[in-house]
Amino acid sequence: MSAPRALVYAPQFSAYSYGEAHPFKVERYRLTYELMGHCGLLDFPGTIQVAPPYASRRQLEAFHRPDYLDTLERFSQADGPQANFRYGLGDVENPVFHGLYDWARLMCGGTIEALRQVTEGGCRAAFSMAGGWHHSHSARASGFCYLNDVVVALQPLLAAGKRVVYVDLDGHHGDAVQEAFYQSAQVLTISIHENGKDFYPYSGFVEEVGEGAGYGYSINVPLAAHSDDLIFEQAFKKVVLPLIAAYRPDLLITQMGADFLRTDPLTRLECTTAMMEYAARAFLATGLPWVAVGGGGYDRLNVARAWTLLWAAMTGAPVADALPLAFVPLARQFTPGALALRDAPHLATPDDYCRAQQALDTCLRFLERRIFPLHRL
Repeated sequence: MSAPRALVYAPQFSAYSYGEAHPFKVERYRLTYELMGHCGLLDFPGTIQVAPPYASRRQLEAFHRPDYLDTLERFSQADGPQANFRYGLGDVENPVFHGLYDWARLMCGGTIEALRQVTEGGCRAAFSMAGGWHHSHSARASGFCYLNDVVVALQPLLAAGKRVVYVDLDGHHGDAVQEAFYQSAQVLTISIHENGKDFYPYSGFVEEVGEGAGYGYSINVPLAAHSDDLIFEQAFKKVVLPLIAAYRPDLLITQMGADFLRTDPLTRLECTTAMMEYAARAFLATGLPWVAVGGGGYDRLNVARAWTLLWAAMTGAPVADALPLAFVPLARQFTPGALALRDAPHLATPDDYCRAQQALDTCLRFLERRIFPLHRL
């Protein structure tokens, strides 16, 4: 019998709110879990469910500054409005609400537990849908993110001398994870995202390749707006897979944000759910111990569909193209007329595709000239 796959989940993931007008809706976690259940994925053979612990203060301080954590904790205990813009707290982007600190610790603990399941618990792969807070810096909230779960969770592994590949497929650049490891050769970070020239977080350019000992270990593939599945697949096959193979890590961790989908309200990419399944199967096929975390995604039904397909691919479970009939009424509360689990095939317009292809070709030429020789590709 093959090693099990672990799903890290808690109902408390959806117990809070950024506010009715905020684009980030935590209901997406409940929606994803319910869709997985309707698809028969929660009790599929070879899978287990585990509850996340709360990340401890000591674990958080391995990356986050104590003064920032003190402020985050104090603000989340208050009943009235709180703000400290030096720490990125309390603005429209990163609101402060009662219970925020413990909620963020739970999300961070989910990723810690997912790594533990893979490195100590005998699991082949693990998925923590509430992880992926890749914009959180050591002393500043940013991009809806308060604690950087991936950076925190990796600290013990790195202290033990392990090598890690971190692949970020979110529509937005994984800036804070890259920043944390920018001078290290122990973590190879690879991010495929929408070009930051006029798009948050305004970083992730191909020229960002690391510094000092980390030179050549930060890889970015910024995609032009309206890049579709064909562009994404090229970037994945020509950059992500060869670099993983060349680096030979002890662990693979991937951020699987669902905002690269074409109907996401905050991005301009034109990918479909086929790319989530393709990437998941490719990651599994590397044979590496694999941890997947969530990330962005601002259409709730998109997130539920994409992460359900991700979990199905991780477990090898078959799922139909249509949404389960019992789930359709709930899905239509968010997307009227919703019927499909998988997206229909979609291609960008010829003009958009040509611009995207030219932009990708430029990136590939740079990487082939400056980075690939360092990894003997």
